[in-house]
Amino acid sequence: MAIAEQTVHPDGRVELTDPDAVANSPYGNAELAPTRLPERNWTTYNYAALWMGMALNIPSYLLAAGLVQLGMNWLQAFLVITVGNLVVLVPMLLNSHAGTKYGIPFPVFARAFYGIRGANLPALLRAFIACGWFGIQTWVGGQAIYVIVGKLAGDGWTNASAIGGHAWTLWLSFTFFWVLQMLLIWRGIEALRSFENWAAPLVLVGFLALMVWIVAEAGGLGPILDQPSQLGWGAAFWKLAAPSLMGMIAFWATLSLNMPDFTRFGGSQKQQAIGQALGLPTTMSLIAILSIITTSGTIVVYGEAIWDPVVLAARFENPVVVVIGLVIAILATMTTNVAANVVSPSYDFSNAVPKLLTYRTAGLVTGVLGILIQPWRLISDPSIYIFTWLGFYGGLLASVAGVLIAGYWLVERTHLSLADLYQPGGRYWFSAGWNWRGVVATVVGSLLAVGGAYSNPGAGPFPADGLIPFLKPLYDYSWAVGLVVGFVTYLVLAKTASARQRNTAHAAPMF
Repeated sequence: MAIAEQTVHPDGRVELTDPDAVANSPYGNAELAPTRLPERNWTTYNYAALWMGMALNIPSYLLAAGLVQLGMNWLQAFLVITVGNLVVLVPMLLNSHAGTKYGIPFPVFARAFYGIRGANLPALLRAFIACGWFGIQTWVGGQAIYVIVGKLAGDGWTNASAIGGHAWTLWLSFTFFWVLQMLLIWRGIEALRSFENWAAPLVLVGFLALMVWIVAEAGGLGPILDQPSQLGWGAAFWKLAAPSLMGMIAFWATLSLNMPDFTRFGGSQKQQAIGQALGLPTTMSLIAILSIITTSGTIVVYGEAIWDPVVLAARFENPVVVVIGLVIAILATMTTNVAANVVSPSYDFSNAVPKLLTYRTAGLVTGVLGILIQPWRLISDPSIYIFTWLGFYGGLLASVAGVLIAGYWLVERTHLSLADLYQPGGRYWFSAGWNWRGVVATVVGSLLAVGGAYSNPGAGPFPADGLIPFLKPLYDYSWAVGLVVGFVTYLVLAKTASARQRNTAHAAPMF
């Protein structure tokens, strides 16, 4: 099979000379094929708005609120979240580069280091985690709808008979919100971009209004900022800070892998990089401040830390205020959920069976799995939410990020053969479509990162001594361990293989 040529444009972006060259590949379809240059038109604002929409959401709010509930004061929680998001921005921008340069989504990018078939390992790992997040966000949005209707319809709605521990009307709200999101994803990526552009600013206004209200009720910022830390700045704080920091980083560890799904539409490397740098750390720091002040204010006003903004909004007496506030919460959830948790697994599932699943049908698969994972259990407790859910999968995905960064920047030096990413028997076919080096690096990195996973007694699913006791100390640093070990292991294996190939070539007899 003839390999198509690629054209390198003056700005460094690459496309196939014949865009239809991979159309008949068994490993390609219209969504997985490289984005054509005229379609790479996302601007700095589009990426900033995308991140504003994704970061201004209730689970982001719950991160900071959860740290306050776990005993940190406003400054400690803010520092942990801000540092975490500055750290995760680095691998995010490193992996984004390939999307803009080659116009390819994450699972196709992964083929260069895992093999055309082997890429399904990191892609499906990412996809199933996204399904969990989709379910969490959909449950939160369903709760907001449930509260809104309850304020308007009265106790008959709120106190409806229970099914599975929750009112049947809550299940109905959850289902309605699920359908709403499926309709948006069915309309495609451009509909998502338009939605993010106008919804993101409204969401910011809603969270600001919630903070202003609680500050007024508390009698100003003074009583809020004077709330002492229950941990101090000694050993108790640092014991909680390390796993919390890994949780904050892990919150966006998924996007640090699959940002090529969005940067493939970038107008230039500069536009996507600046847009992300402006959008992610600033917005997450802002939502952290809003959440910390609001949650600390609930301690002053109500005598307890109310970490869930939906529960807080339900305490408002004015039904008009409740409805406006929770409509904003619903928009916040949709802007994040569809972009962060449906786009990626749609590509990932499509990559597994490209001739059977399109972007849209794969999105429906994501939605169904997001229900089956029972998200209401994951978000029921902040310690499980931050340490078990975020900490564990963050370590898994970090090892994949390490492989991608080492492979793209140090082994391949950012040079990929675009057509070979779709062709069996080509450069990225390796052994039957699998590159064992990427698999081994991922397994080793994941094992060291999460092999020692532990839970405090009665606070999670893991044994108190860790799954593998001698690895327990590493679990508090799961994301960092996974990233470094995956990076180093792949780099050593790939460089060793390259040296062996060079030596074999030099030793070949001359005729």
